[in-house]
Amino acid sequence: MLRNGLEPWHLLILAIVVIMLFGSKKLPDSARALGQSLRILKSETKAMKEDGATPGTGPAPAEPLTPRPAPVAHPAGPEDGVRVS
Repeated sequence: MLRNGLEPWHLLILAIVVIMLFGSKKLPDSARALGQSLRILKSETKAMKEDGATPGTGPAPAEPLTPRPAPVAHPAGPEDGVRVS
């Protein structure tokens, strides 16, 4: 049954169906977006290789964070120019 699975006319019918489903306007936009995505992926993997990082490792740990003192709320008084009623 599937001995001659993919004949050239099968591909032609498949192409016609795809064009009819997605329209001739959306196909170039989709191809362009796919190309841009692949270029971004390629540049990111190249940058990772240059940095010497492997995909499973995260960034190097930074210096330990020192906690900042919490701000102290001062009640408004007459010296602040606010009238308390």
